[in-house]
Amino acid sequence: MELDEAREYVRTHHRAVLTTLRADGTPQMSPVSVGLHESGRVLVSSRETAYKVRNLRRDPRVWLCVFPDEFFGRWIQVGGRAEIVSLPDAMPGLEEYYRGISGEHPDWADYRAAMVRERRVLVHIDLEHAGPDRSG
Repeated sequence: MELDEAREYVRTHHRAVLTTLRADGTPQMSPVSVGLHESGRVLVSSRETAYKVRNLRRDPRVWLCVFPDEFFGRWIQVGGRAEIVSLPDAMPGLEEYYRGISGEHPDWADYRAAMVRERRVLVHIDLEHAGPDRSG
């Protein structure tokens, strides 16, 4: 699968399982919502204190299995490297992330306050590989 094809899939499918590596090398998996930045980077919102964020600060390698809302059907796996953007720098990206998945928020001031209260970060993922490349 070409990376541009994977990006197009992420643009319209927002359910995923994100995998990072714990300090001992074992996988840590988290259900997440994914979006796509206009630059082609995959976006994930998380909390500053989440294990996935701690893991990515130590080792930026990340993998995602992205699938339809209905769960069954065509899915993709992508991998790459993550960059964590913390508040206040993350706020414009968090707004873009929300818009890309859910459209306009009914109260942006409330959304921004929630992002600060929850200590949200934005995870930017540069894709390096995508699949599956074959079936069966």
